[in-house]
Amino acid sequence: MSHVVVVGAGLAGLAAACHLVGDGHRVTVVEREQVPGGRAGRLTQDGFTFDTGPTVLTMPDLIDRPLRAAGSSLAQRLDLQLLDPAYRGFFADGSTLDVRHGHAAMREEIHRECGSVDAAAFDEFVGWLRRLYLAEMPHFIDRNFDRPTDLLARPRAAAQLLGMGGFGRLGPMIRRRFTDERLHRLFSFQAMYAGLAPDDALAIYAVITYMDSIEGVFFPRGGMRAVPEALAGAAADAGAQFRYGTSVTDLLRDFSGRVRGVATDDGEHVAADAVVATVDLPTAYRWWLPDVRPPRAVSGLLGGRYSPSCVVWHLGVKGVPEGKVHHNIHFGHEWAGAFEDLLKKGTLMGDPSRLVTVHSLDDEEAAPEGHSTLYVLEPVPNLEVGRVDWEAQRGPMRERLLTFLDAAGYPTDVVTEQLVTPNDWQAQGMAAGTPFALAHTFPQTGPFRPGNVDRRVPGLVFAGSGTVPGVGVPMVLPSGRLAAERVRQLVG
Repeated sequence: MSHVVVVGAGLAGLAAACHLVGDGHRVTVVEREQVPGGRAGRLTQDGFTFDTGPTVLTMPDLIDRPLRAAGSSLAQRLDLQLLDPAYRGFFADGSTLDVRHGHAAMREEIHRECGSVDAAAFDEFVGWLRRLYLAEMPHFIDRNFDRPTDLLARPRAAAQLLGMGGFGRLGPMIRRRFTDERLHRLFSFQAMYAGLAPDDALAIYAVITYMDSIEGVFFPRGGMRAVPEALAGAAADAGAQFRYGTSVTDLLRDFSGRVRGVATDDGEHVAADAVVATVDLPTAYRWWLPDVRPPRAVSGLLGGRYSPSCVVWHLGVKGVPEGKVHHNIHFGHEWAGAFEDLLKKGTLMGDPSRLVTVHSLDDEEAAPEGHSTLYVLEPVPNLEVGRVDWEAQRGPMRERLLTFLDAAGYPTDVVTEQLVTPNDWQAQGMAAGTPFALAHTFPQTGPFRPGNVDRRVPGLVFAGSGTVPGVGVPMVLPSGRLAAERVRQLVG
């Protein structure tokens, strides 16, 4: 039985552990925190519990897959609630639009708010999105690549994507389909998940729009933190060992450079036949592989491009917001100009759009009676392109967000809070101070993205948002499976 060490109990590491233990390996997961989750973490403070990482959960079948690999299932481990509406969009003219679950409900919403022409356009849009997903997911997302020419192994799927306009630009594609500008924003803001402005993102990233706008957004009973707890529980029940509160300080390598295990901060050397590392790729190379030149895209100095970062403000407040749903997107007047500020000028958005998630509306454990948790996210430049002094701007940013919340009708009697800036993300080991890793530009997508193996360091496999297939919960879960597949190739 081969022994595999997984470094990090985030979603990618937990998915990898489930698949590895299902393959018959002896698995040890080493996690520096006291609980599983990684970036999908939790904060308990003054009687409030906050989910500190991703707030939007889509495609639950991607969670079921590693659970089943470990001998469990989604039905056994998680109680999921469908959120309908998935989002409520608030616009600068005072209007609102809901993203409703199901074709018929969303079509009716568009017909009522935007008119019959856009409602009819939505019918074709849904069909296009489904075809895009079916061509993209199995052939270009959920598979390993060894070289760019591997794209040619799926010529029919590649030709289909090309014929569907998948390699055009997302923003113009949305504008060609819909006349109402609010729909342009509602169906293209997802490009930010890929680290790009809608006018720069490839149309293939409309697959993210498909995942949340068509397939639906869910919320697990017990909060988003229930997802890593479920995966960790399934892996442990199947035999995986977890070592919480332990940090990996180095990789153990033999005279040939092959990885043979890890060293931990308690002085132990843990031997392994393979190691799966889920820390940010640039951090892994900087900490553990100083003698190995990183792939080009891993370092901004060598041509890589990182996604924007964000400020997240966790607030526990007195009162419950009215007229709000679980996920609320507040769009500013500006659109193209705001992305110019963020991505090119490296400044705060002059007229930002923001996400406010109110977990406590659907999580009875999140806040005391009569109180709420607010998760307020504003996109900001990453530390490579940004010109923001976050030590000086922490206080002003708090006041900026407080003013916004008050104007938007949220309760603002703050009981407890934590403000997270790019400096904080960087201190957690995230390159360029962004939790969203490398942007999904064409040279950093698919086989051009840093691979999950480096042939110069046999025995080491990467997983997580910095490698294939990419950023976000629906990407890092397959990343764990792809890493397990690599281990299978390495040690059988």
